[in-house]
Amino acid sequence: MVTQALGLDFGTTNSVVALAGAGAPRLVEFAAPVETSAVFRSALCFWEDDAVRGGVNAEAGPWAIAEYLEYPQGSRFLQSFKSVAASATFEHASVFDKRYRFEDLGRLFLDRLVAHAGEALRDRPRRVVIGRPVEYAGARPDAALARQRYDAMFAGFGAELHYVYEPLGAAYTYAARLSEPATILVADFGGGTSDFSIVQVGPPGAARRCVPLGHAGIGIAGDRFDYRIIDRLVLPILGKGGTYRSFDKVLEIPRGYFTDFADWSRLALMRNRRTMEALHKLHRNASDPQAIGRMIAIIEHELGYPLYDAVGRLKRALSTGESARFEFASAEAGIAIEAAVRREDFEGWIAEDLARIEATVDRALAAAGSTERSIDRVFLTGGSSLIPAVRALFVRRFGEERIGAGGELTSIAHGLALIGQEENIAAWAA
Repeated sequence: MVTQALGLDFGTTNSVVALAGAGAPRLVEFAAPVETSAVFRSALCFWEDDAVRGGVNAEAGPWAIAEYLEYPQGSRFLQSFKSVAASATFEHASVFDKRYRFEDLGRLFLDRLVAHAGEALRDRPRRVVIGRPVEYAGARPDAALARQRYDAMFAGFGAELHYVYEPLGAAYTYAARLSEPATILVADFGGGTSDFSIVQVGPPGAARRCVPLGHAGIGIAGDRFDYRIIDRLVLPILGKGGTYRSFDKVLEIPRGYFTDFADWSRLALMRNRRTMEALHKLHRNASDPQAIGRMIAIIEHELGYPLYDAVGRLKRALSTGESARFEFASAEAGIAIEAAVRREDFEGWIAEDLARIEATVDRALAAAGSTERSIDRVFLTGGSSLIPAVRALFVRRFGEERIGAGGELTSIAHGLALIGQEENIAAWAA
């Protein structure tokens, strides 16, 4: 047994850290401005500060949110930057005329996380186990590039680094609940990806309690569901589907503006000189200039966080009720949106995504040489597993009696720390 192992679930929306020594793993708690929690938001906030070297200061996690809320117009708020880890088209983020590569953002995020952990991470662990998705987010994701960027991000974080598929961490946590052998399907629904692992769990005390059998993943999860809400409720009043005049031609407004706007990892980056000049030019020539004006105002007033917070509130409300209201307003931006949304409407918006997720479950079963009948237990984890339509997919295929859940935001980190205690971690490494 190693003397100390750290399990890190670096998530698209949230990150969680667990430490394991001689006993059971414990979650690292952060005394955040609003409440103490083991969940550290995967976000960064930048602002200009002449008192620091380079003139730009930054915070991460709940502290990033607090800084943004105090001075939104003077801030640059980034969230879901993990989504671009495997993207070859992403070279850097321009923030206050400074350029940050993915690994720069990652190191800055980790530095602030460690600082806020205080005594809990004062001594660096001997072994660090980092979760990674089975399939990275984005179109044509490059897993080798993501690994290169992760290596640069975590360099110096621990003497011994290991990468493990995120659902395997959850599988290890769930296995501790079982008192007899079982074949389990772990379904991990995060912010950027949905990942699935089939694992054979042996009896308690077995030399090797868990044996991975097969995996599959897809870059569809909570952020994609957010996109569907934005696309239906917000983009129509920002000019999507509208036209503009170019010389003697009337053309459709380029859809790329709306694709970027509806993506958390890109929205904040739209506030750069080149994009804003293009939007102002479009505003002058648009058939409906007020719509483009609303888009410009949201970007210029840094309203991405409150917009997506409204989306998150709607999703949570629809997870417990049959209907809910979407409400987003800003006097500064001159925008107010109120809409009644039924759960069945939302489920219709994400139906195509759910079909692709279900097909990915089939791929995981095929990779493991398993069938629905051979699965004894299904463990659902990750924030988006709480969406009723997601759970219903598994209930329909496997039956309510086989479904388990819990620790939606913490099970992966806890399991990664447990894996870090294993003498031979190579069997788990991705």
